[in-house]
Amino acid sequence: MIRILQSGWFAAIAGTLAFLGTTAVLITPAELINFISHEPAIPRSANGGIAWEFFNPEVDQLIAELKQQKEAVATKEQQLNELATRLQAERAEIYQVTQSVHRLQQELDKIVVRARDEESANLKKLGKMYSTMSPEGAAAIIRQMDDDQAVKIMMFMKEGEAAPILEILARGGDLEAKRAVALTERLKRAVYRAQSP
Repeated sequence: MIRILQSGWFAAIAGTLAFLGTTAVLITPAELINFISHEPAIPRSANGGIAWEFFNPEVDQLIAELKQQKEAVATKEQQLNELATRLQAERAEIYQVTQSVHRLQQELDKIVVRARDEESANLKKLGKMYSTMSPEGAAAIIRQMDDDQAVKIMMFMKEGEAAPILEILARGGDLEAKRAVALTERLKRAVYRAQSP
């Protein structure tokens, strides 16, 4: 019998019986049923019902943080909607201004072309008029003009008509001779530019 008492089987059986006996004494039948069915223990209120009301400060803090984040997201969304509306209005305004500038640019181009055409016609008339004058008279008038205006008029004169005027200007002294050279140089560039495609 000592051999049986010293065996491992006997010790395992004795331990199991001691555990079951202690458990039966300490656990109520309801807790035993819950333990056997592996259901988690549900908090009970004082009257024996399920206690749904319990306080957990961490959960309350998380709920408060979620509410703050939700309000912040709603505020940001409202700001973004206002910004999108403002951007759309500004884009429409920029489009209108761009269209107005384009329209004004086209009108200005037409005016510039018309002014150039009119100036060209006037310069042709002036060139013809100076061609009919004596070279001395035409040279006296051209002395009083600035170089740009003189070159524009002389461009519409024939070579035989402009040459005597330049000759009279060159006889007026060193200063007038330098001006005649400058006018000749500018006439050469202007004629070259007019002939090039």
